[in-house]
Amino acid sequence: MANTTKRAAPKAAAGKSVSPKAKKSAGRKSSGARAEAEPLLKEFFVDEIKDIYWAEKKLVTTLPKMRKAATTPELQDAFTEHLEVTKEHVNRLEQVFEMLGEKAQAKKCEAMEGLVKEGEGIIEDTEDGSTTRDVALIMAAQKVEHYEIATYGGLTQLAKTLGLDDVAEILFSTLEEEKQADETLTGIAENSVNYEAALEGEEEEEPVEEEA
Repeated sequence: MANTTKRAAPKAAAGKSVSPKAKKSAGRKSSGARAEAEPLLKEFFVDEIKDIYWAEKKLVTTLPKMRKAATTPELQDAFTEHLEVTKEHVNRLEQVFEMLGEKAQAKKCEAMEGLVKEGEGIIEDTEDGSTTRDVALIMAAQKVEHYEIATYGGLTQLAKTLGLDDVAEILFSTLEEEKQADETLTGIAENSVNYEAALEGEEEEEPVEEEA
């Protein structure tokens, strides 16, 4: 009698397995790529630290001018306070340079130079003693803060990526203070300056009655 037993169909081939040797080779290539990339990443990081170092030092000379140009006491005080905070930011960056084994060196920050020039233009284009000037100064100052927040946020994450946790902690402290400065400026604008500037505009537009 013929054997009618069917042979079991061969199982579908599973995904091609990777040999331990191949895995090890791939791991070496990946590690090698990271090893090559890390010095470049750190070089970029140091370059950006030099950039923000220039920016902070520029602000140390700019904030007194903004304080002098401001009209309301609240804004004058805010600029005075942030000047002292900015000086501390400069000191922290010098500490970061030391931790990185680098000489404290500033690299011209084109973005900050542009923002500072905009602020100087506002002072020239607005009336001395007006709250309208204060509105414009707040906007200019907040543009600076937003630039710094973005920069310190990126640098903090990059420091963590490079395993520079102590440096990241210092940069994060500055990041939080920049956010606080931005909130302070928003509060001044919302609680007084914007409203006063609007009233100032209405007073200027009010027609003068002629005597009969």
